[in-house]
Amino acid sequence: MIALLDVKGLTVSFETRTGLVHALRGISFALGTERLGIVGESGSGKSTVGRAIMGLLPHTARVTGQRVQFSDIDLLSANQATFRRLRGRRIGLVMQDPRYALNPVIAVGPQIAEAVILHQGLRAAAAKATVLDLLAQVRITAPSLVYDQYPHQISGGMGQRVMIAIALAGEPDMLIADEPTSALDASIRASFLKLLDALVVSRRMSLILISHDIDLVAGFCDRVLVMYGGQIMESCAASELAHPRHPYTRGLIGCRPSLDEDLPSLRTFKRDPAWMEQQQ
Repeated sequence: MIALLDVKGLTVSFETRTGLVHALRGISFALGTERLGIVGESGSGKSTVGRAIMGLLPHTARVTGQRVQFSDIDLLSANQATFRRLRGRRIGLVMQDPRYALNPVIAVGPQIAEAVILHQGLRAAAAKATVLDLLAQVRITAPSLVYDQYPHQISGGMGQRVMIAIALAGEPDMLIADEPTSALDASIRASFLKLLDALVVSRRMSLILISHDIDLVAGFCDRVLVMYGGQIMESCAASELAHPRHPYTRGLIGCRPSLDEDLPSLRTFKRDPAWMEQQQ
């Protein structure tokens, strides 16, 4: 596998009033043309990985590592001008909830057009035609109608499709989707993932899917990283999650609620302090 993204020993820490907080502790992985899932509990560092790759961490963050290489670009030494050229154009981002990610006072079409004009350099008329085509690609049935609607006038599922259209506007090589289904109900989630998969395959993009849902990444992704405490506990093919090696992964899977059991409360598991001391 030829790696588009190569991460070695990535560490992220934050300066706080009470001292240094370690969000990532020397994680390493590579990404080719595949669907990589990153799964774990809240606070495990999943979203920090995506934000570090895109240079979206606050100024209080200390980012170090042996190597964070995207194609021919060293992200550890990249300045903000370099990141601005990467964001949207070569690395797309789909945020968690369109209710907060989309601008509520700008219609949907002009929001997508802004990304098209910025990354493709098109004039307004050509940009509108491209936006209508993008809306059709993300399977919105009435692109001309949706173009002039505001975010509050469309459903959550349509809003998430609009977010994908914005992310695709620059024709990126890699897409980072951060909890893209958490605001969707179960009936919409399956069709959304089918759409996302079709777009990734047709455009030959690399995908990082960040999620709390271990069943979702097991069924959708090619490979999975399981994170805890800013570290990667386990890296495996998605098909191997049925037989996890690490006790943390086994604990996560064992705590899933079941429709076949009548339990007075959800299962929990005891975390081993030694997990926080493991070396990558």
